[in-house]
Amino acid sequence: MIIQSPGEVAFYIINFPIYWYGIFLAVAVFFGVCIAEILAERYTNIRKDFFIDIAPLIIILGIIGARLYYCALNYSYYSKHFWEIFDIRQGGLSVHGMLIAGILTVFYVVKKNNLEFLKVLDVLACATVFAQSVGRWGNFFNSEAFGLPTYSDWGLFIPVASRPVEYLQYSLFHPTFLYEAFADILIFFVLIFILSKAKNSGVTFFAYLVLYSFARILVEFVRVDSVFYLFGLPIAVVVSALFIFVGLSGIFYILKEK
Repeated sequence: MIIQSPGEVAFYIINFPIYWYGIFLAVAVFFGVCIAEILAERYTNIRKDFFIDIAPLIIILGIIGARLYYCALNYSYYSKHFWEIFDIRQGGLSVHGMLIAGILTVFYVVKKNNLEFLKVLDVLACATVFAQSVGRWGNFFNSEAFGLPTYSDWGLFIPVASRPVEYLQYSLFHPTFLYEAFADILIFFVLIFILSKAKNSGVTFFAYLVLYSFARILVEFVRVDSVFYLFGLPIAVVVSALFIFVGLSGIFYILKEK
């Protein structure tokens, strides 16, 4: 089976293109907020509409963090093309940057509202991983986030302009965006189970850090379009390993305290 993107543009409003990437990002945010509200009502005592109220701030600062993180990693380019930092319509958002900015924003919000930080993060962890699964489909339409050639008659067709130089002779690649999307859905259901059973706040969030980061590492070792490297490894692998350490440490600390 061959998967092929129909193109980046969904439709035009007059002469203004509306990209599939932006559409899936918006849909992912919508589902994330809805899921957060449902889970908060079912498993916590957080007031109704809390996540709807804080969503605009988290979304805006999360996108800013995702973009600045990506641009910082590609400083040599954006230092010479400064105004392109503000052009996010062609992609260039980092999940890790979004997570860091989102966590810092949540910390500010919960302190201001006198809520439990880890309990809010537990709910957002479930909502976030589901949103990530939806958002990954934006990569499909952009012909990005793909893996090694499949060396067979199945895979994701990548246009020549989007192929790495060393793989120009190949046309079909592993759809790693799809692998990660499926992994995120599985993680979502695991986190829901943990949230429903855990008696201590924070376990679900730290489990998210571990599970998502582990899945991301596996996917990154298959991907061939990673741009940024540190110590010979994709920087996403290095940061994911740090997140796994933080997640395991958090779970250990919570269980030890219990």
